[in-house]
Amino acid sequence: MRHLATVGGHAHRMVRAVNKLREEFAKPLRIGDVAKEIGMSISGFHAHFKAVTAMSPLQFQKQLRLQEARRLMLTESLDAGEAGFQVGYDDQSQFSREYKRHFGVPPIRDIRGLREVAA
Repeated sequence: MRHLATVGGHAHRMVRAVNKLREEFAKPLRIGDVAKEIGMSISGFHAHFKAVTAMSPLQFQKQLRLQEARRLMLTESLDAGEAGFQVGYDDQSQFSREYKRHFGVPPIRDIRGLREVAA
């Protein structure tokens, strides 16, 4: 990413967008606002973001949220509902569905398995 930031142009804009999404992953994502902030059209932003990250901005945000929720459950012993809420999910069942889709198992079983491996 550092190399891309020094290149300029669209790559530099994508680095700024990625950094913004990382900093504000728990907030609702407004694609138009991000595109405007980095000086791109919405369609151009989508295309360039996907070219750099291999995923859409929404997919990227979802991945960040799920990784952070997993970290919160592991390191701070939060339950799935609280972890999901802290990373921006309002609906616990949606969080659990997306978590299972991403990690392959429901949150409770995933965290239990990770703790067993660590012990």
